[in-house]
Amino acid sequence: MSKTTSAAPSSASKTWQMPDTLILILLIGALAALATYFIPAGNFETQTATYLMDGVEKTRTVIDPASFAYATDANGEIVYNSVSLFEGGGGVGLLNFVFEGLTSGSKWGSAIGVIMFMLIIGGAFGIVMRTGTIDNGILRIIGKTKGNEALFIPVMFALFSLGGAVFGMGEEAVAFAIIIAPLMIRLGYDGITTVMVTYVATQVGFAASWMNPFSVAIAQGVSGVPVLSGADLRMALWVGFTLLGIAFTMWYAKGVKADPSRSYSFASDKPLRDAPQVDLKDSRWNLGDTLVMLTVVATVVWVIWGVVAHAWYIPEIASQFFTMGVVTAIIAVAFRLNSMTMNDAADAFKEGAGLMLPPALLVGAAKGILLLLGGSDPAQASVLNSILNSAGNAIGGMPEMLSAWFMLVFQSVFNFFVTSGSGQAALTMPLMAPLADIVGVSRQVAVLAFQLGDGFTNILVPTSASLMATLGVCRIDWVDWLRFVWRFMLMLFGISSVVVVAAQAMGYV
Repeated sequence: MSKTTSAAPSSASKTWQMPDTLILILLIGALAALATYFIPAGNFETQTATYLMDGVEKTRTVIDPASFAYATDANGEIVYNSVSLFEGGGGVGLLNFVFEGLTSGSKWGSAIGVIMFMLIIGGAFGIVMRTGTIDNGILRIIGKTKGNEALFIPVMFALFSLGGAVFGMGEEAVAFAIIIAPLMIRLGYDGITTVMVTYVATQVGFAASWMNPFSVAIAQGVSGVPVLSGADLRMALWVGFTLLGIAFTMWYAKGVKADPSRSYSFASDKPLRDAPQVDLKDSRWNLGDTLVMLTVVATVVWVIWGVVAHAWYIPEIASQFFTMGVVTAIIAVAFRLNSMTMNDAADAFKEGAGLMLPPALLVGAAKGILLLLGGSDPAQASVLNSILNSAGNAIGGMPEMLSAWFMLVFQSVFNFFVTSGSGQAALTMPLMAPLADIVGVSRQVAVLAFQLGDGFTNILVPTSASLMATLGVCRIDWVDWLRFVWRFMLMLFGISSVVVVAAQAMGYV
């Protein structure tokens, strides 16, 4: 007994645990606040850029790169927007940046709109999962595909990657992850595999897209490059990066299936892994299950159509999934699926929404970091604008090959603060495009560097609301995700570096 007692402190003293994701975000917030004491605030003037896409004139408000100026006070002294410990009156301080981040934005975007979207979609699918229809459907899929389970990974990865490339699929992956996660567990894989074939696949497609209207089209338009030009190389890149993603995911999934303890989400998968296993012969499937499944499929198709045809965003998508939850509840009660009552449906909605609270908190806290740096409005004096201008000046003094590569590096880092593809394009490309002319880099290469830097880092940065939502529904902590994905990210960045430098060397225009 004394031996056991003495061993415990020794074991604990040697064990080091990675800080929780929220702790890491708070530490980054402290560093951002500290930076405001050393980096002065600056701002740009804005202008309207016009470009043609599919024969339609589009406009976008962008920065004037020659207009940057540091903010000064009445005496002409440079202003530092130093962050205090606490700031009242709606200001942002170190001790209230999390609250300000959580309550920032509007229903159209980060953070409050994204957080409410996460809660609504989590609740709606909580009702769907409570019916048992998804579990029973999974059993039938497994029963009909015995021996061909490995095909799920390449087929799903390719389809989600295509969605990211064609219409910028991202937030929609959250809904699919909720459905696919139990299937992956039953097939012997894990939650990490689910995130790879859904959200990660969309971002691989997003980064290498030849026609994404939310990134490449806007970046080319504001840079003065013919919209959707250079598609041949980008199509080849999409195929190559998609095959790389499929190969990496299958390699990892094969290892997990052979030895489940190798999974980086082994602990968080426990609830799904320990769920009661029902044999196919004992599973239920009736008209009610068919109607529930049709409701889910119809909702997903309807949402995809709305995004493509009418540019639906957070409010519209959330409304469609809420409607799906209500219709599913009515069907479940009418057909007594799992003996559900309306009160059970309400409880399922609350439980599903509750699963999304941890990642929702991280989304808000991460948004607070941007607020500490002054926000992303180019017309308002901020530290972020000063960082953007300094980075542009540094890149402008480099040789062309190195400049092309540093554009990729800069876009990758800047995406931590502005994860919106269209927003980052409007902020950075008006600066990068003329800098590219100065150093001899093709503007098409500058756009390619933006694409790859912006898209691939969405797989990693905790400020990406879609990533955190997908991890949330799969019950994966961001730190565990980081422990897994760093190798894949290193591969993506290494290949992207070669691609950007080679494209410049080949005269890609």
